[in-house]
Amino acid sequence: MKIIVCGAGNVGKSLVSYLVQGNNDIVVIDNDNQKLKALSKEFDIQPVLGSASHPEVLEKADADKADMLIAATDNDEVNMIACEVGAALFNINKKIARIDSQDFLKPLWGGLFNEKHIAIDLVISPAMEIAKAVKSLLKIPGMSNVTTVLQNKAYILAFRCEHDNLCRNMSINRFESETPDTIMKTLCVIHQGKSFVPEGEYTIQTGDIIYFITPTKNADTIIHHLGMEKSSITQTLIFGGQEIAQYLAMDLEKDDAILRSAIIEEDTITAKKLAKNLQNTAIINGDLMSDVILEEAGIDRCDVAIALTPHDKDNLLISLLAKQHKVPQSISLVNAPSFGDFMENLSNSTLIDGSAVIISSMLQELRKARIRDAYSLGRNFGEIWEVIISDNNPNAGQKIKDFGLPSGCRIGLIERKGEFILPTDETTLEIGDILVVYIVSKAIKKAEKLFI
Repeated sequence: MKIIVCGAGNVGKSLVSYLVQGNNDIVVIDNDNQKLKALSKEFDIQPVLGSASHPEVLEKADADKADMLIAATDNDEVNMIACEVGAALFNINKKIARIDSQDFLKPLWGGLFNEKHIAIDLVISPAMEIAKAVKSLLKIPGMSNVTTVLQNKAYILAFRCEHDNLCRNMSINRFESETPDTIMKTLCVIHQGKSFVPEGEYTIQTGDIIYFITPTKNADTIIHHLGMEKSSITQTLIFGGQEIAQYLAMDLEKDDAILRSAIIEEDTITAKKLAKNLQNTAIINGDLMSDVILEEAGIDRCDVAIALTPHDKDNLLISLLAKQHKVPQSISLVNAPSFGDFMENLSNSTLIDGSAVIISSMLQELRKARIRDAYSLGRNFGEIWEVIISDNNPNAGQKIKDFGLPSGCRIGLIERKGEFILPTDETTLEIGDILVVYIVSKAIKKAEKLFI
């Protein structure tokens, strides 16, 4: 697939790092030559210097041969025009645009982005998606990943096994059967930076990250029974006041469980904008690391510190700072995968992989399979797909053991006529079944053919 990515900033780089894993021909457009050079050194791409909204620049990028255009610059208007030009002059089939401004994302203007008006097939808002991911973690404290699937009827949960966890040295078979009268299935384990589907005899070790799926009604029972329960979050402290923080704070202001939220922002203009747009959030303008500012913000009283600055290193330092102040939990946004290993060594610290969140918002468009929804686990850890067995699907009527699921993949849960089924090799697939499938990275191409 030939894909044009407009923008070589953090979002564009995140997209490129994921897209190059597949059999894709990637062209990157940016008006900053230094960013293009840096990206070219790291990835096999074709760099094109210039504005993505200019027809001659898109022509230089061979837009007439492109299957997809992803406009991911930090300028909403440039992204919209790039999609319009790509559709009108070069007949690009799929156009995806990054839109960050709340003015364009209001439901009132929901009909703006379509073939009749602005030719965009999918709008992604990295700031909004990351804010949603952070908010989901606050719902179930202690989890390192909280993703709702099957139209919010089930959770994919992940947690890192610490030395004092009850499930440490527990086999997967025992882990799955420890909570009676509940439905749960382990999807994958990340051990020492590698993901795999565990056998039942596998023993959970300190540092392992366990991904499992369960109906939402079972989640509290499982978390309590396995001793993974954490205190509810009522006071939050956010570091950094960019769009992500604003979206998150607006959501927290609507949450009756949150008694107090505060944001520390170094830039005075940004702080004033936050104060204007937020009604019940304390805005502190000052140095993120200042003891005086931290005391004013109430770091010693907060339940969670959330680091959302544009700089990975600052976010990591904030997680250390939170631990020093004995904050029960910290959440840090990180875009560079290399920082992930460092974060995994910090207890009570949760990593938000910005790249994975952004990719998840558009993954359905990138895959050739017929997927109802899809989620990336990031860092080559694999993907989660929701797949419907339609009446023309050749897999209908087959047992799971016979229909050729690639090695290293697993069907975690089946929804059938409103009921949940824990699948086995002997389970026969029926028309209308909705499968939640873990796909290991190396098997994505084979899985696409299976669910085509």
